Amino acid sequence: MPTQIRLATTGDYPGIMEIWESAVRATHDFLLEEDLSFFKRAIPKDYLPNLEVFILIENGKSIGFSSVSEGNLEMLFIHNDYRSKGYGKHLFQFMDETKGITKVDVNEQNYQARGFYEKLGFREAGRSEKDGSGKDYPTIHMLR
Repeated sequence: MPTQIRLATTGDYPGIMEIWESAVRATHDFLLEEDLSFFKRAIPKDYLPNLEVFILIENGKSIGFSSVSEGNLEMLFIHNDYRSKGYGKHLFQFMDETKGITKVDVNEQNYQARGFYEKLGFREAGRSEKDGSGKDYPTIHMLR
């Protein structure tokens, strides 16, 4: 079965959160456990319902998801078991072609993500001391 990308539904939220946690635990070792718990509660309640989220499926299994709003890449996560295999780039290209991506915010300490977006043509354009939730995680604003 080939890779498929489709609009996510509320029924996909448990799988999305499994992907999110797998990816974040592998790449966001700077996050405090209480902040992980906060985001695990907030994402399905406050973020996902307010965004158009697309899910990446490989051989019938959800392995990634992404959302773009007004040119901003709001989220792009690939399950850790599938990272570094081209799925992130594939999902990014789909989102860019369908939604147009001109900017992304990345946690300053997430060097893998920063490198990924730099390879896709993004450059640092600014910095904030706090993340979008107001937590003390510096964020790099990237544009292309």
